[in-house]
Amino acid sequence: MSTYFSTLSDALKTAGIFQPCLLLDRDRLDGNIALVKGRLDPGLAVRLVDKSLACLPLLAYIGKALGSERFMTFHPPISEAVLKAFPDADLLYGKPMPIGAARAALVKADTDWSRVCWLIDSEERLAEYGALADELGIGLRIAFEIDVGLHRGGFANPEALSKALSALPARLHCEGVMAYEAHAPLIPGLFGGPAKALAKASAQAAAFVACLGADQRRILNIGGSKTALLHHGGAANEVSMGSAFVLPSDFDTPGLDGFQPAAFIATPILKMVEPTLPGPPAVTRLLQALGRFPRKGCYLYGGKWMAEPVFPEGMKANGLLGLSSNQQFMGLPADATAKPGDYAFLRPTQSEAVLQQFGSIAVFSGGRIADRWPALPMA
Repeated sequence: MSTYFSTLSDALKTAGIFQPCLLLDRDRLDGNIALVKGRLDPGLAVRLVDKSLACLPLLAYIGKALGSERFMTFHPPISEAVLKAFPDADLLYGKPMPIGAARAALVKADTDWSRVCWLIDSEERLAEYGALADELGIGLRIAFEIDVGLHRGGFANPEALSKALSALPARLHCEGVMAYEAHAPLIPGLFGGPAKALAKASAQAAAFVACLGADQRRILNIGGSKTALLHHGGAANEVSMGSAFVLPSDFDTPGLDGFQPAAFIATPILKMVEPTLPGPPAVTRLLQALGRFPRKGCYLYGGKWMAEPVFPEGMKANGLLGLSSNQQFMGLPADATAKPGDYAFLRPTQSEAVLQQFGSIAVFSGGRIADRWPALPMA
């Protein structure tokens, strides 16, 4: 591990990067893409999740490798950027948009929103979007959110979907359904385990699909990064994936066995210290003797990220000094050899939002920083 992070450190120094940054290991990314291509059921296409890979060059890189220009989108400013960057892109909303947000987007004359499929989760929202289409005098593509066990919303059963389809407003065209079964990997063996939950979700999705007409089945979406590669057969024709390609720590799951972390936060170590708590020195000595406070530590450039420390080995946050977004204290093992100017590395717990926190992404490949990719803005 130390050799790997030493190589990353040398590359950052050579590139003149001496502040916190998001580093993407493109060689590891290539390995993860290859695993997706090798394990994906041949009957399924991949829809890339833009919120988890919020960087246009990154989306383009993965999309080209997979031969896909399908995107799942969640936030109109990002949707607009993707539409403009990819002229042939097909977008599916992964959550229902407030009707005001949809109206604000659709009235923008410089963006082709006809390539967007809006998500409908209730009869009320269906009526709202029908009225909006009439108001603007346009047709809208929609897909229905269906509940296959996560219970986060959407149509609860096929009968409810059939009822909605029978009331489909004239200007709305149903493209299909979106199912999400993020609960499946978390089901304990006592209740059947992940495999049974996944099979049940797939069967439930098929029952919903049976309600659709032949011209309403273009998008039959299921899955996320944790489950996409576990689907074989079934009614779906596509799966959504995003975080899997860079593997933040929240995605360490059996469904992604063999994938490697490809994104890290790298930040310089500002100070090495023999830490002492404010107050009487005896308190520090007592807590150190009890193993509650480290005998060696460092202060990082920045901090308080959604990330877990991975290097130097044994580095960890300390609850007694807390977190700081300016100079974060980290405890170190007594035999740590780090020094000011070295880099510390943290592994993001998620890619969503974290990839966007640093303005651009330092792309590591072939032992050097080969490129800088601009991330999409947070707004």
